Amino acid sequence: MRVRDDYRTLAGPEKAAIFMLALGEEYTAKIFSHMDDEEILELSQVMASLGKIDAAVVEKLFLDFVEQMSSANALIGTQESTERMLAKAGMSADKIETIMEEIRGPAGRNMWEKLTNVNEEILANFLQKEYPQTVAVVMSKISTDHAARVLALLPDNFALEIIHRMLRMEAVQRDVLDDVEKTLRTEFMSNLARTQRQDSHEVMANIFNNFDRTAEQNFMDMLEKTVPDSAEKIRSLMFTFEDLQHLDPSAVQTLIRACDKEQMPTALKGATETLRDLFFANMSERAAKIMKEDMAAMGPVRLKDVEESQQYIVGVAKELEARGEINISTGSEEDELIY
Repeated sequence: MRVRDDYRTLAGPEKAAIFMLALGEEYTAKIFSHMDDEEILELSQVMASLGKIDAAVVEKLFLDFVEQMSSANALIGTQESTERMLAKAGMSADKIETIMEEIRGPAGRNMWEKLTNVNEEILANFLQKEYPQTVAVVMSKISTDHAARVLALLPDNFALEIIHRMLRMEAVQRDVLDDVEKTLRTEFMSNLARTQRQDSHEVMANIFNNFDRTAEQNFMDMLEKTVPDSAEKIRSLMFTFEDLQHLDPSAVQTLIRACDKEQMPTALKGATETLRDLFFANMSERAAKIMKEDMAAMGPVRLKDVEESQQYIVGVAKELEARGEINISTGSEEDELIY
């Protein structure tokens, strides 16, 4: 793991993240309680990617902090103190409100900027569960190129409904914008912050699990050349169709019962002989005979169809594991069962 040992290369958010980590969980939690969701998300992302920090860097950071605090005469600027200062300067109430709106970000301006930086697939997945009018408001506030990418990922009928509502939309009322912003903050940004704290290699392994085999191999080959350690870790976290051979008999039987029987022959058509035998051994003699006959009658099968069927069965296996019905192992020493 790379060790950060040069204080001069640290950016502001990195300094804040290191400082809070050094304070410990109790004080960090108190500081987080005074931040909004976007600030917490940003700092959480930085914390998760810091790596190892040299002790000398931490010491220098604390010294700089103490020096800045001691020379600042404890001046603290807030929106309230700024508003009072503007009032004392003799500005009209309307002018002050205009300035403060800009500072606060009218109707959550910062929220829309943040959304523009959220991956379109993540945003589309969240929005397709919301009311069409809410989605129409969001689409009208984010950048047009990002809105186009998100709309393209939504179900056709739902996307068309959004477009119709955007065409009919007049000026959005402030209270409507406030409600939409509140929904995004409480339901989306907070969930996104928790998601971002997931191990990056684990996230990438899940992504690799959903590649077709050609794309998976291409990307893995490139990672092997550039970051071999990361490639090895991703591979160890991935769960493939062939890893099903490590299931115990009862788990295989549970999986067979849960799967669509039409998918199984196609999936096994491209499996190793060892894995086929494992599945056949955990079926009734009659069911195994029918399965073998179905596979023989299929003739040549497209690789794409085989991969899709195998991916389906892997997905079912993961769902069963999530419900605690089976235990998935990849055959590593850590997963070995002791009887």
